[in-house]
Amino acid sequence: MRIKSAVAAAAVSVAMLATSACGAGDTSVNTSATGAADTGSVRVGISVYDMSSFITAGKAGIDAYAKTNNIEVLWNSANLDVATQANQVDQFINAGVDAIMVVPVQADSLGPQVAAAKGKNIPFLAVNAGLASADLAGTVLPDDVKAGEQEMQMMADKLGGKGNIVVLQGPLGQSGELDRTKGIENVLAKNPGIKILAKDTANWKRDEAVNKMKNWLSSFGGKIDGIVAENDDMGLGALQATREAGVKIPIVGVDGIEDGLNAVKSGDFIGTNLQHGTVELATGLAVAAKIAKGEEVNKNPVYLMPQVTPENVDTYMEHVVTKKDEFLAQLPALIEANLKTGDIANEELAG
Repeated sequence: MRIKSAVAAAAVSVAMLATSACGAGDTSVNTSATGAADTGSVRVGISVYDMSSFITAGKAGIDAYAKTNNIEVLWNSANLDVATQANQVDQFINAGVDAIMVVPVQADSLGPQVAAAKGKNIPFLAVNAGLASADLAGTVLPDDVKAGEQEMQMMADKLGGKGNIVVLQGPLGQSGELDRTKGIENVLAKNPGIKILAKDTANWKRDEAVNKMKNWLSSFGGKIDGIVAENDDMGLGALQATREAGVKIPIVGVDGIEDGLNAVKSGDFIGTNLQHGTVELATGLAVAAKIAKGEEVNKNPVYLMPQVTPENVDTYMEHVVTKKDEFLAQLPALIEANLKTGDIANEELAG
């Protein structure tokens, strides 16, 4: 384990990293459960693509796991900028953190940073979105192809295999966008009666999706039979646009964020897929810390998203919304249990 002594140089390095961070994220250092940055702790540098609703939920899980397990977290958001994220990771490497966890902006980025971290024996992990590198120490990734297939199949069933759809994509080139698009295309290949009128990125953002959807409504009028959004935030932006236009069009999403689950419950979404950021990102931190400490752990667990429909949405609402604090309290123990069973998407703590 790469544990650093509490010397002045290290303290200065941490301070510089925290104060010079770029982006919308919280740049504070999370200390151990005792409130002290002691020499028995592990420091993990985390850079995320942006502070989306999914990432915000994930940070809550990271904070809960870090507090219980004596992990210091250096947190940065890259605001969807590859160069910013590269700079943030360079700072982590220079600070001599014990591990680096990245939710990357693009799949084909950060090659020099991964190599530099490996050269200094700092484990580098990609979490939630993949990186095109053979030198990663580990990954905690969802099966995004499966998620794309599941959401497109829900829409195909809703439309009876016939109709016109529009597709709101994530940031082009990010692994989540690439894989969810592939999953959507896999299902469309089996449903030739469904045509894509338009597809384009809204960068996981609600406001961009509002504008994109308004443009499509203007261009295609009443020809749009369904909206397939590669995450809930974009689906919610599309929902706002359709409401303002006075039309109701079936919408499906991915992630199962609070507003997405509420949309399923109200009937505004036909469904979504639960990628619980609170669980997935906390699992990423757990794997990173265990690798840094030399503990035995599955270095590449896969998160399989359950489908959320009007029939089962109330169950998931408890963990994400109505009993969120209780769920966070048990999260550290849940993560440990899930890493042993291999089912990292499980949300029920035995006993």
